[in-house]
Amino acid sequence: MGLESFVGQLQRANREGWGIPLFDIFEREGADGIFAAAEEKKAPTIVGTGGHIFERPGGPEFMGYLVARARNSSVPITIYLDHGDSFERCIQALRLGFTDVMFDGSRLPIEENIAISKKVVQAAHAVGAGVEAEIGHVGQGSQYDSFGSQREGFTKPEDVERFVAETGVDFLAIAIGTAHGPYKGEPKLDYDLLAEIHRRVDIPLVMHGGSGLSDEQFQTAIKTGISKVNIFTDLAMSATAAVLEVAKTEHANIMAMSNAFRDAFQRRCEHYLDIFDATGKA
Repeated sequence: MGLESFVGQLQRANREGWGIPLFDIFEREGADGIFAAAEEKKAPTIVGTGGHIFERPGGPEFMGYLVARARNSSVPITIYLDHGDSFERCIQALRLGFTDVMFDGSRLPIEENIAISKKVVQAAHAVGAGVEAEIGHVGQGSQYDSFGSQREGFTKPEDVERFVAETGVDFLAIAIGTAHGPYKGEPKLDYDLLAEIHRRVDIPLVMHGGSGLSDEQFQTAIKTGISKVNIFTDLAMSATAAVLEVAKTEHANIMAMSNAFRDAFQRRCEHYLDIFDATGKA
């Protein structure tokens, strides 16, 4: 148990038809809530943080905290670089002890995306880490007024087999109708496209932009081929609401607000572990 690459865990989820969430985090209270949820639910859990954390004061130290917490966990945990924007960023994360990384070349021409993804895979595999890449592009929810307006960024099934074969990536993020951040309208997923992609490649598929989907949408996506789902916005909004409620009380203080933030994170993480059927899988 404790810190490990999740290549094996996600392959198992893919075979058995359940999902593992990645919970993105950028500060300690939320991180503590994630670890508490994983241990309470006895669930393998992915703790993710974005590449921009490197630029924040204390960012590398915070990453070191995540790695240390994971090493002492009673359940399997991977510390995962989310949306690494360059080969160099992925190497930075690996040197800090991250056990899996994502290179996001989804905005690049496919040839360049393949070339850099392959380079990241070679470096990561040399130290026992797994690699996620993205083909197609998952944008921001605020960009899209309708489901149809997203389709130009959807993953093309004909590109998937070549991409996986040429890069050797362990996990593949695809675009099937989700978006990062809050949605303007109700999100709609293209399950037929997901099923076709899953038929063509037998590696764990990843869905970004999970916040805002219904429990039923999550469960259908997992049954159709998704093995990993990234969550952040819902966690952040729930924690913020909890802090604001505490701030209204006569006993409001920084410790009470910190605890409320952590506890809200934990409750929402436990919910996702349950609906993804990850609970008890550690």
